[in-house]
Amino acid sequence: MTLPQRMQTSAKGTYSGMLHCAGGILKNEGPLAFYKGTLTPLLGIGVCVSIQFGVLEYAKRIFTAQNLARGEGGEEGKMLGGGQLVIAGVAAGLANGVVSGPVEHIRIRLQTQSNTNPIYKGPFNAMKQIVSQYGIAGLFKGQAVTFLREATGYGVYFLAYEKLVQREMTQKGIRRDQINPMNSVLYGATAGYALWGVIYPIDMIKSRMQTDGFTPSTGQKYTSARDCVRKVWRTEGISAFTREISPFANGATFLGFEMASRLLYS
Repeated sequence: MTLPQRMQTSAKGTYSGMLHCAGGILKNEGPLAFYKGTLTPLLGIGVCVSIQFGVLEYAKRIFTAQNLARGEGGEEGKMLGGGQLVIAGVAAGLANGVVSGPVEHIRIRLQTQSNTNPIYKGPFNAMKQIVSQYGIAGLFKGQAVTFLREATGYGVYFLAYEKLVQREMTQKGIRRDQINPMNSVLYGATAGYALWGVIYPIDMIKSRMQTDGFTPSTGQKYTSARDCVRKVWRTEGISAFTREISPFANGATFLGFEMASRLLYS
């Protein structure tokens, strides 16, 4: 994730594209620079995914019970409507944001700091320094934008995936556990495109906020997320909000979820 963060937080014209960015990092900082800040997400990703799918499935069960009571959603009430899926996804995103906010904040700080004169020695040192200087609230810098990104993104993410799954089940007259695993990967990747297409501008603002100084004396540029949007728009234009949009490993995430679900409920 070092490349997207550098692209999002660098001034306009610093890099002509992702390859130029990668080449610059490799030349100036070496191959290990691509793995800066990876320990933090590795430690937090399991918790984040567990929260996402735990809250999602809990919300889906609630809506399924409501559908059964109203005689909707098919025989078992599990064919949820678009609104129900969006609400379930938003709830999952907000719950996930509590953990992903500080995890990503620390990761971004490590990935964008100077390689020759780093401020932080690692994720735990970064957390210690930030908390000692700015309190627990310092870890949650950019949290409001994080919640907006997670709620918007996961609302779209799970809506797209579940609707693709429902479509195949309806067209082929099959159960969920009969869907080809590779189709789960394809649907997850498609949902990933939808997610990143919607949240990338929000994610860019989040990254700018989380790499900004904590106070004017430490180089603070933005007083709020709204101020960040105004200044980036004025100085860099719309291109800053769409720079190098790309989906990530969403297909693999859903494949793991579907396989685990089949194992648990078989």
